[in-house]
Amino acid sequence: MVERLPADSVGLVRTQTVRLFTAEEPLHLELGGTLGPIDVAYETYGSLSPAADNAVFICHALTGDAHAAGFHEGAKRPGWWDNLIGPGKPLDTNRFFVISANLIGGCQGSTGPSSINPATDAAYGLDFPLLMMRDLVAVHRALVKHLGITRLLAALGGSLGGMQVLQWALDHPDEIANALVIAASSRLTAQNIGFSAVARRAIMTDRNFAEGDYAAAGVNPDTGLAIARMMAHITYLSEDALTEKFGRQPHPNRHHPGFGIDFAVESYLDHQGQAFLERFDALSYLYLTRVMDYFDPFADPDALTAVSADPVTWLVLSFATDWRFGTDHSRRIVRKLEQAGQPVTFREIPSTWGHDSFLLPVEPYHATLRAFFDRSLREVRA
Repeated sequence: MVERLPADSVGLVRTQTVRLFTAEEPLHLELGGTLGPIDVAYETYGSLSPAADNAVFICHALTGDAHAAGFHEGAKRPGWWDNLIGPGKPLDTNRFFVISANLIGGCQGSTGPSSINPATDAAYGLDFPLLMMRDLVAVHRALVKHLGITRLLAALGGSLGGMQVLQWALDHPDEIANALVIAASSRLTAQNIGFSAVARRAIMTDRNFAEGDYAAAGVNPDTGLAIARMMAHITYLSEDALTEKFGRQPHPNRHHPGFGIDFAVESYLDHQGQAFLERFDALSYLYLTRVMDYFDPFADPDALTAVSADPVTWLVLSFATDWRFGTDHSRRIVRKLEQAGQPVTFREIPSTWGHDSFLLPVEPYHATLRAFFDRSLREVRA
């Protein structure tokens, strides 16, 4: 545990779990069928105002979880978005009530393919149903209702989280005053689908995948999952970031050329892959990347009907060196929203760190968020 908590930290926090759907009252899935029971892990930071007008919902990226800020007992590192959330930070917990929840299909406390299927008393495995973005939204809408909130001041998310915010605000604009879509896409390109396809193939062809029943077999497709993470991590950083960090620096333990870890960047990627095994499940990787593949909200001719009648205030941000979900992805979202007469602000943020920039304390990025949140709270209380 850190010896002393930083003054701008939300402090010690704990993850809570709530059952939002049951076998008797299940979630009805977009592709048909039902799922229940469904448990959801979540954390909250700050205090809900008496008028319940200061709630901000955080939607995490592919491999995120509910622990967005502060410290868990005994942990050395804070939550994954701690640089953004806390007293005096852009999402100031002295003023805002922040909610962060783990997605269903995930593996950090919410129901997913590694959860126990009550019908079999074994892990769901590949019997877990395929999910769509609206299913993720439906569960988090239920959590907001459980917390006694009828309208969010804002929903905020990066990457997959930004996609969820987009779907939520398009379908239920009465529930969100402001929507912040960061480093996201409204429709994956063939290249992006291809990256995920290779990652899934690495996992599913691992000899320990066991047709998805690796938990029952007492094994884990570690090699495939680590490779999937290594490849994905390359796409999260820009070439400039990798060059600045590693260049062609040799690994200090390299003695002669071979096929081991000869360069520093290889050692870094190997570490990322191995560390990932400690916190993420291979089946969750399969399921959540598939959600992203099929996400295409504007393909629905009625996608903008609800939000046209009840506009949401939008902030869409991209990063100049993000080549995974580059600025063209954000501009497409902006064009679609502008066609529906939405009040939308767009910024391309300068940063050398590629897609991962949305997780980092990039000064113009945080300044933009701070200004947007400040204005949003003033307007709702005007």
